[in-house]
Amino acid sequence: MADEQELAESQQRHWQDTYTAHPGMYGEQPSAPAVHAAGVFRTAGARDVLELGAGHGRDALFLAREGFTVQATDFSPTGLEQLRERAHQEGVARQVTTAVHDVRDPLPLPDDSVDAVFAHMLLCMALSTREIHAAIGEIRRVLRPGGTLVYTVRHTGDAHYGAGTAHGDGIWEHGGFAVHFFDHALVDALADDWALNEVHPFEEGDLPRRLWRVTQMLPR
Repeated sequence: MADEQELAESQQRHWQDTYTAHPGMYGEQPSAPAVHAAGVFRTAGARDVLELGAGHGRDALFLAREGFTVQATDFSPTGLEQLRERAHQEGVARQVTTAVHDVRDPLPLPDDSVDAVFAHMLLCMALSTREIHAAIGEIRRVLRPGGTLVYTVRHTGDAHYGAGTAHGDGIWEHGGFAVHFFDHALVDALADDWALNEVHPFEEGDLPRRLWRVTQMLPR
């Protein structure tokens, strides 16, 4: 437990320093998974979206521009400050709220309060399997019946899997960033009692990173 806490704190400092040193580091264009999620959410009739691990907000702002009300969380106050500044500049500040939140903690939202949840590479951060299951439990709690979750994670086919510093439980640290690499068994376990609609493989970045985009829905 102490090792988990130490890793969590070091990663929070690392991300805070990274956003401070590189404002808007991921650019202004939305990620491909966010564009896909917007279509999925719209088809499902979603209006209220929770984004976990929003960073400096490129995807939250895109979802707001697409007409959704977005609650954006991240454990970096610096990233969220950049998000709020951009929201004001783009005229979508009324549609976006932010909250500093560590995904290891309970979500600061009531039960059945959002239509959809989006998380791009948040669940594959330096989280233990136990913490990932707890996070999915919290997502399930705040989603309304029939709600949709779209998340992306790096997987065991990624070039960085097995490289760098091993932290156990599928977590490897490379270049200062710790990642929990998912296998199919973990994806299936997280979809227990959900409808698992899709596990879509894709690549992103220069390495390239190899990821899965997972879409699952709660029963109504």
